[in-house]
Amino acid sequence: MMHKKTVSLVLGSGGARGLAHIGIIKYLTQHNYEIKSISGCSIGALVGGFYAAGKLDIYENWLKEIDTIAMLKLLDFKGSGGIVSGEKLMKKLSELIGDSKIEDLDITFTAVATNIDTEKEVWLNSGSLLNAVRASISLPMFFTPFITNSGARLVDGGVLNPVPIAPTFTDDTDLTISVNLGGEISPQCPIKKKKVDTSISKKIQQYMQNISLPEAITKEDGMYVIANKSFETMQGALARMKLAAYPSDIEIDIPRNLCATFEFHKSQELIEYGYNLCKDRDDL
Repeated sequence: MMHKKTVSLVLGSGGARGLAHIGIIKYLTQHNYEIKSISGCSIGALVGGFYAAGKLDIYENWLKEIDTIAMLKLLDFKGSGGIVSGEKLMKKLSELIGDSKIEDLDITFTAVATNIDTEKEVWLNSGSLLNAVRASISLPMFFTPFITNSGARLVDGGVLNPVPIAPTFTDDTDLTISVNLGGEISPQCPIKKKKVDTSISKKIQQYMQNISLPEAITKEDGMYVIANKSFETMQGALARMKLAAYPSDIEIDIPRNLCATFEFHKSQELIEYGYNLCKDRDDL
């Protein structure tokens, strides 16, 4: 039997684009690679955490089944320090994944977050897997910060390190593969836009009106949209600097115009994109 190449997999931050991580993991596990370690940030921590817990298929199947309205209903717009508290979403994720201890997982796992008080990167590699994921996905302004038992306020790891390679430096693996979700903009949007179902669009608009969100959040040129675009620009610049300083053996770049931050309804196209991106490479 051919020896499997062992991999330290680094999964970057970037919202819904991170569903391409699922396709990349699928390709690797089907083509003689063994993922021994995952370091993840934000959506990378979420997808990586599900894989490390052996439940990535459950997450993927849930994404296939849930519609946009049902997903919106998981966002409790009553946060303090962020638009969404995250309680309903984490309750659902708990139903899907349970709450393992990171140290009990079969592979090494690190979720990266940012302590906004000390202004330092935080590596979460022990204790509650769910809490580590919750801290790492705490997108500033959108999710409320995660408060640790010691009172530390943790937000999205992408604030300081959107492609967290450093936690893998001591791994004894054949390859380090990094996935950067802030890659160069593609001249043509890699995922074709589907024809919008106007009835669904109206239902979404009605739902958003019912919860009375301010225009600063909902408008295409509103304050939150501009702030989020600024955050993504910052992450892209940080990712380029980090990868230049600490290059991985194989770098997979996802164009940052692949989809918008919250377009999770495109899950199947995004998963397929990640898989096909690997399939078309000569170094995998």
